[in-house]
Amino acid sequence: MQPEPAMAPVHVLVFPWPMQGHINSMLHLTAGLLGAGLHITFLHTDHNLRRVHRANAATSPRLRFMSVPDGLPDDHPRSVDDIKDLGRSLRTTGSVAYRALLASLLVDDGGFPKLSCVVADGLLPFATDIAEALGVPALPFRTESACSLLAYLSVPRLVELGEVPIPVGAELDAPVHGVPGMEGFLRRRDLPSSCRRHAETHDVDPMLQVFVSHTAHSSGARALILNTAASLERSALAHIAPHMRDVFAIGPLHAISAAAMVLPRASLWREDDGCMTWLDGHADRSVVYVSLGSLTVISLEQFTELLSGLLGAGYAFLWALRPDMVGASPKEAIEAARNGGKARIVDWAPQRDVLRHPAVGCFLTHAGWNSTLEGVVEGVPLVCWPFFMDQQINSRFVGTVWGNGLDMKDVCERAVVERMVREAMESGELRTSAQALAQQVRRDVAEGGSSTTEFHRLVSFIKQLSCSFSSITRCRH
Repeated sequence: MQPEPAMAPVHVLVFPWPMQGHINSMLHLTAGLLGAGLHITFLHTDHNLRRVHRANAATSPRLRFMSVPDGLPDDHPRSVDDIKDLGRSLRTTGSVAYRALLASLLVDDGGFPKLSCVVADGLLPFATDIAEALGVPALPFRTESACSLLAYLSVPRLVELGEVPIPVGAELDAPVHGVPGMEGFLRRRDLPSSCRRHAETHDVDPMLQVFVSHTAHSSGARALILNTAASLERSALAHIAPHMRDVFAIGPLHAISAAAMVLPRASLWREDDGCMTWLDGHADRSVVYVSLGSLTVISLEQFTELLSGLLGAGYAFLWALRPDMVGASPKEAIEAARNGGKARIVDWAPQRDVLRHPAVGCFLTHAGWNSTLEGVVEGVPLVCWPFFMDQQINSRFVGTVWGNGLDMKDVCERAVVERMVREAMESGELRTSAQALAQQVRRDVAEGGSSTTEFHRLVSFIKQLSCSFSSITRCRH
């Protein structure tokens, strides 16, 4: 009897939108896929690869990091306000280099097998289109919450109902009825920020149509990957499923990948590990951790209100305050806070390590999806101050649906900050709810849980796609 031929190695290219939160999510996906035995090429932009090159030494012979140009000059800020410029340059300059790279990966290069599948960020629809045009199976990965994705899917209906775009000066706490499953609690202010007309010009945000079209594009893909858990977003997933050919809910990925393979961090900022020693010197649940993410920019007035509220609450706090986060440099105020002895202010922190430290009692966050999931998994009560994109709807779910934190809306006032921080630090009911939610999600990512089962199904799906793409004689039947 002839021995059964071995399956050809599966080589997946993973291509995130080139911003920190997207990179983080797709690195966690990479860790899980490596743990399943796949070969991975992780694709940065040239600009980002230069920023993270020290951290990006491959930890596996089946992992390598490559890059393509994003088309912008090195000194371009690449901030959230420039997202349209970045998207345009990636579609033009970036896509040409990307196509050439994919073509070069379709042959064995002596060290890596030829490319057999692409997983690209859902905000890079050209990446899946180009791959499919070259005959390479491709899957989009949306790194935001399912509830946010459902809101974007619902925008055409919201426009028909006259609920979007939201006029300047409209009552933002008015209910919204056009997003299925959220009719009882969703408000205008909870929709993605691009649904609001610009305050100065009353124009419709051009990014709204971009995000809506990117979301609709996923409907034609072979399947959609989401970094979420069924127990967190069962209703949203159920309403998304009819619009897609298949959906994989495989999150929180950072909790799944922790058991698969440890990858080097790819932070675009240098993490201050000294803050962990500082936390060691504090009692359990005595410190407020503050981070507004990798993109948020606030005014000096907002900074002052937030700092005043934190000082008024009376708790020690650790604040990850990026050098580019405050419009006008608040050096004097920062030094005053440091000198008070209760504050540790760093440029960037190892957030997952911080959140699992016993000294941390609550997390004041922008409610980005990665931060929300990391807080959920560690059972830390959240105080949410959302700014844009999916953050508003995530904040609403934290405060109203999951009950693991408080929704500060999108207005920062010192009295509100002080009151909510105290409640998050002192409420036994809130802590109990946060810890119950953590236990629920940990069951999802445990072996046999919904997310882990879905992750195994995703790996099998990718292997089947790769098998059909490869020569039939090299695949195991």
